[in-house]
Amino acid sequence: MKIQRITYLSLGTNQGNKLENLQKAVNTIAEEIGAIISIASIYKTPSWGFNGNTFYNTCIKVSTYLPPEKLITKILAIENELGRVRKESNEYTDRIIDIDILLFDDEIIFSKELIVPHPRMLERKFALAPLTDIASVIIHPIAKKKIIACLAECNDDSELEKIDLYLDRPIPISEQYNYIAVEGNIGAGKTTLSKMMSDEFNAKVVLERFADNPFLPKFYKDEERYAFPLEMSFLADRYQQLSDDLAQFDLFKNFIVSDYYIFKSLIFAQITLQKDEYKLYRKMFDVMYKEIVKPDLYVYLYQNTDRLLQNIQKRGRDYEQNIEANYLKKIHDGYTNFIKTQRNLNVLVIDVSELDFVNRKEDYKSIIKKIKEHRP
Repeated sequence: MKIQRITYLSLGTNQGNKLENLQKAVNTIAEEIGAIISIASIYKTPSWGFNGNTFYNTCIKVSTYLPPEKLITKILAIENELGRVRKESNEYTDRIIDIDILLFDDEIIFSKELIVPHPRMLERKFALAPLTDIASVIIHPIAKKKIIACLAECNDDSELEKIDLYLDRPIPISEQYNYIAVEGNIGAGKTTLSKMMSDEFNAKVVLERFADNPFLPKFYKDEERYAFPLEMSFLADRYQQLSDDLAQFDLFKNFIVSDYYIFKSLIFAQITLQKDEYKLYRKMFDVMYKEIVKPDLYVYLYQNTDRLLQNIQKRGRDYEQNIEANYLKKIHDGYTNFIKTQRNLNVLVIDVSELDFVNRKEDYKSIIKKIKEHRP
């Protein structure tokens, strides 16, 4: 199980568009390091330790799963990405962005790569003043004093000015949604994406138990004979699984992500069942559907038919190898009709036909960005 840790970071800049520099840093930290819980005010401060341009400084509180050694590596990479140029000398210079780890939980760390608490934070009012905004009663693990007391005792006589500019806090997925359902056609990648999201965001993952269904291989060999028992068994299993898992929310997880939504039962039943069978099936479905918790966000992954067939062949399930393009098209049409009729369901359609979110990190990040920025 991943462990969430709290770290406080100091951000500073004295080159270019300083407000924009800070916002870019905040956004990138949210993407690469963890959820930003709070952001301090911005302070205009003189350069410290050298003669240079005026700085904008702030502090942020971040929840992260990264251990300290990986955290500092990420921070250095973010600074480089945002344009910081480091010089060989140890002298202080102007910089487009500067990110320092002030505190990491209540740990004391002395290593070649990192010292925490920051060894000079008690001497720097530009670090302590914004930190006090968001962590006034936190105890400095070495000084054994509250941060607000550390600020009061700081000998730095620099003149700080709190300015009337503010940074936007990126809202993490865990604050937006309690339950996300990821759907798509056969081979669209819904299970893979659900697992990746679960791993990154410490979400409880609910995966469809299709592999345990004894009727599935038989159905692909004789659809007419096994369609009804297959769809009924899927419906019963999906209902039981979702009822159990959604009712037992894990307190140590941030939210729930599933690789299916129970309405897929009706979509497949419309394709596979005879008219009389479907009428009976629909009665059972309607009773169950009323009792199921609806997702806060329904993500549909669209994948073109050629890519679906390639993915199906690649994953090598014997009973899927005879699936035809026409069958996949019918399933997609069923999902499309379902989405069009759902007025009370928060739906996000993402075209992943040209994406490889398993092997290309930027493709995965683009999907997560769409989810984060989606508004009903």
